[in-house]
Amino acid sequence: MSIKTVLQEIVESVDGALGAVVMGYDGIPLDEYIPQGSPIDLQVLSVEYATVLKEVRKAVDVLGSGVMEEISINTDVSRVIIRVLDDDLFVILALLLDGNYGKGRYVLRHQSSRILEILQ
Repeated sequence: MSIKTVLQEIVESVDGALGAVVMGYDGIPLDEYIPQGSPIDLQVLSVEYATVLKEVRKAVDVLGSGVMEEISINTDVSRVIIRVLDDDLFVILALLLDGNYGKGRYVLRHQSSRILEILQ
């Protein structure tokens, strides 16, 4: 099984999902799945949010708030769920504003271990 296959399963199981990507904190994507006709530029979005995520991770470390697991960024157009996989990688799921946010969080949480197994 490939990372792309897992990302495809994630996107296709969540109503309103626009795409998913596994990326390093360096902004380099490992793999992505974007369904045909998706209106989002996941490459640009994920690179920009990688920068934001690095800063949030630093703040969490400075505050001693524990280990960051997940972050969401909601705008008037879309929702983005970012789940940390390990010290180097995270997975992003982009949703329409009215997409199934709760299921997206659930699926990402449960599929993260599969992604990590593939990477081993």
